[in-house]
Amino acid sequence: MTPLNETHNPQLTSWVASANLPGCDFPLQNLPFGVFRRADSAQAFRGGVAIGDQILDLGAAFAAGAFSGAAALAAHACCAPTLNTFMALGAPAWSALRLALSRALREGSPLQAALQPCLLPQAQAEYAVPAQIGDYTDFYTSVHHATNVGKLFRPDNPLMPNYKWLPIGYHGRASSIGISGQTFHRPVSQTLKPGAAAPTVGPSQRMDYELELGVYMGPGNALGEPIAIDHAEQHVFGLCLFNDWSARDIQGWEYQPLGPFLSKNFASTVSPWVVTLEALAPHRLAWTRPADDPQPLPYLDSPALRQEGAIDIELEVFIQSAAMRAQGLAPHRLSRSNFKHAYWSVSQMVAHHTVNGCNLQPGDLLGSGTQSGPALEEAGALIELTVGGTQPLTLPGGETRTFLADGDTITFRGASVTPGAARVGFGEVVGTLLPARTPL
Repeated sequence: MTPLNETHNPQLTSWVASANLPGCDFPLQNLPFGVFRRADSAQAFRGGVAIGDQILDLGAAFAAGAFSGAAALAAHACCAPTLNTFMALGAPAWSALRLALSRALREGSPLQAALQPCLLPQAQAEYAVPAQIGDYTDFYTSVHHATNVGKLFRPDNPLMPNYKWLPIGYHGRASSIGISGQTFHRPVSQTLKPGAAAPTVGPSQRMDYELELGVYMGPGNALGEPIAIDHAEQHVFGLCLFNDWSARDIQGWEYQPLGPFLSKNFASTVSPWVVTLEALAPHRLAWTRPADDPQPLPYLDSPALRQEGAIDIELEVFIQSAAMRAQGLAPHRLSRSNFKHAYWSVSQMVAHHTVNGCNLQPGDLLGSGTQSGPALEEAGALIELTVGGTQPLTLPGGETRTFLADGDTITFRGASVTPGAARVGFGEVVGTLLPARTPL
């Protein structure tokens, strides 16, 4: 796990004044990476770092001579339209650039005058998916979500017997992953209505979101060479917010025997900023497993995992309907959860994914699966909050929801908030459901 260093000092302040404001997601102790350009321009996308309400253009900072040594090599890698090359450099390079950025952006830095012209307000930027995602695997790490959904699909057998022995996952579709602000049409496929003898084709009527974290891979592993659990996080570049939209009625008809297909591959949305594991070091927690549950097999267990394998990340879900927007009503919070409740950790996902020799590559994305807490109000999907659509939710303005309606916008927010440490935020990820493109 990443040790604490001078970049984590909660007393540090930045000459970028907005980074010092209470509740800021992107203080000097965070420094997440993303890919951006000036909005409505023909500029090439390039790497940047969020600081307060600004973006530091890493290419411009490199050209200004702000970096040297390993940090300069790392910053140069960020000049590309994706972060894959930077991700491939590994933890020493990431840490060197993070340290150089921390020093350059601190109050009193001699580089302030040179770097001031390298800033762009985030409000004036547009973003792209930070990496060229070669492969995407979605896991199922919340035992609370797995149990709640299992009760709806399999009342007599909600939690499959393998769940507590291994991190369940399936291979998803990378091409339909989009950046925050993504809009997409209600998917069309086969569904089997209750009591029907045959399926019909039409738009999904049970559209849902899934509150997840995304895990971007850094250096990969050679085909046939597993990644040991205590080395797993050296292969993880960072985390983002992730909405893996789901069509529950399509899912219910297709998911046996091979798992999700058209119910998941039409759209998934990532947040612009990738928070490094180094930034999250002050927010680590002991990873625990109930004593009466099966304990992990040796390749999924270690003293380091037990000591600090979990991460405290508060997660929130908000909805704003088309009617709410028209009335000027703010987004309404539906639920609040925390990644610390995950049954399987980031390192366990990586170790299990590669135990058979599967080769991961820089920029590959792992989804955590829906993050639900032990209480109903901590559920990370509507299918749980509405108990399979049987208990509608009431929104401001009087509308009700069991599943998503056309025009609904869903926003996730996330932050690590630990006493004695600086807040590390993830920003937000936003997506909007549009009507089905072609009625069938």
